[in-house]
Amino acid sequence: MAGSFFERHAGGECAILVQMTVDNGEPPQDPLEFEELVRSAGGYPADFITGRRKAPTAKYFVGEGKLDEIRAAREAHGAELVVFNHPLTPSQERNLERALECRVIARTGLILDIFAQRARTHEGKLQVELAQLRHMSTRLIRGWTHLERQKGGIGLRGPGETQLETDRRLLRARISSIEARLDKVRSQRAQSRRSRQRAEIPLVSLVGYTNAGKSTLFNRYTQSDVYAADQLFATLDPTLRRLDIEHLGPIVMADTVGFIADLPHTLVDAFKATLEETLNATLLLHVVDVAAEQRDHLINEVELVLADIGAGDIPQLRVYNKNDLLEQPPKLVRDETGQPVAVYLSARTGEGVDLLEQALRERLQMDMFCEQVTLTPAQGKLRAALFAAGAVAAEHYDDTGCTVLDVRMPRKDWERLQQHAGSPRH
Repeated sequence: MAGSFFERHAGGECAILVQMTVDNGEPPQDPLEFEELVRSAGGYPADFITGRRKAPTAKYFVGEGKLDEIRAAREAHGAELVVFNHPLTPSQERNLERALECRVIARTGLILDIFAQRARTHEGKLQVELAQLRHMSTRLIRGWTHLERQKGGIGLRGPGETQLETDRRLLRARISSIEARLDKVRSQRAQSRRSRQRAEIPLVSLVGYTNAGKSTLFNRYTQSDVYAADQLFATLDPTLRRLDIEHLGPIVMADTVGFIADLPHTLVDAFKATLEETLNATLLLHVVDVAAEQRDHLINEVELVLADIGAGDIPQLRVYNKNDLLEQPPKLVRDETGQPVAVYLSARTGEGVDLLEQALRERLQMDMFCEQVTLTPAQGKLRAALFAAGAVAAEHYDDTGCTVLDVRMPRKDWERLQQHAGSPRH
C-alpha cells in the first residue's frame, strides 16, 4: 500500500503544479511550501500554473480555459503528473485524469505519498497505510455510489458489482486489522508512559512546523542519530531518549512529526499515536525556523494544531532555531518574572544549546522538588511514602542516626505528602 507515486524516476518525476486563489476569504497557500512538498516527494516541478476563481467548478475544480492551459503545459514538458494544492473530490480527480491524460493527485495524496516514503518504524508504516486506506476507501465508495442506486441493470449485473463489494470488504477488513495492531502499539506505549510517570521523569516534547529543525536539535542535544534532512516531514516516528540534566536529574525528550497548514484530518487521526507524546508532555519545546519568511504565520499554524489535539494548555518554551542564518549571537529571553520563555540558537552549529539546557533546568525545576531531606527515626511514615512514590534517588544515614534522602518528585506531590506525613528537616 505504501508504494510511492514518485519511485519510478531517480531524477524526479516531471510534474505540473496547480494552485488557484479561491475568493472564499481563506488565506492563500504558500506556493514555496507547495513546491517544497513536491520536491520532498521526489518530484520535479516543471511548471507552476496559478489563477483566481470565485469558486471551484464541480467538474474540474478549474475552468475550461485554465484546463487548456494545464494541458498545454503538460504536453510542452512531457509531464506525467499534475499536482493540485487543493482537496479534490473523487469525481474531479477522475474528470481531470481523463481530460489531461495523466495522473492527477491532490494535496492530501501528495502528503500521503511523502509519509509513505518517510515512515521508518513498524508503527509509522502502519499509520501511513491506515491513512492511505481510509483515503482510498472514500474514493472507492463515493466514486461508485451510482452503481448502488441502479442495483444491477444492463451491463452492471454480476462480477462488476461483486468486485466492488469484494474491494470494500477487503478494505474494511484491512483497516480493522491495522487499527487493532495500532491499538496494541498504543497500549504498549501507554504502559511505558505509566512507568515513566511513576518514576516522575519529566517528558519534554519537541514540536514545530515541518522542517523547523526539530530532529537536528534533538540529535545535537541527545547525541542521537535520528534521520534529519532539509526536507518536509523528515521525521514521522516519535523518538524518545532519556538523558540527564545537571542539578535536575533524568528527563525524557521526544521528537515528533512536524505540523503543516491544512494537514488533512485523515492524517491527524492516523497519526494520533505519534502526537500522544505531545499530549503527555511536561513541557513543549516549540521549535521555530527563525529565518522563515512567514515565521509568525507558521507559529500560529502550530498553535492551532496544538489546540486542535488538546495540547494548547501545556507549558511551552519557544526555541528559535537556525539563528546562524541571521548571523546573530545566541540568547536567552525571560519574561517579567524572570522565567525563561525563549532561546535563540543554532542546532546545526551547536551555538546556544547550553542556553537551552539552562532554560530547561530552570523551567523544569519550578515544577520539580529536587532536594536532600533529613528524616528522624520517628518520620518513618514520610520515608515509606517517599519510597512508595518512587521519589528517592539515594539514601544514607548521618552521624545522628537520621536518614538523609535525595528526593526528586513533582513539587505539588511533595507539598501534598508533607500535609499527610509531616515536614522533614532540609
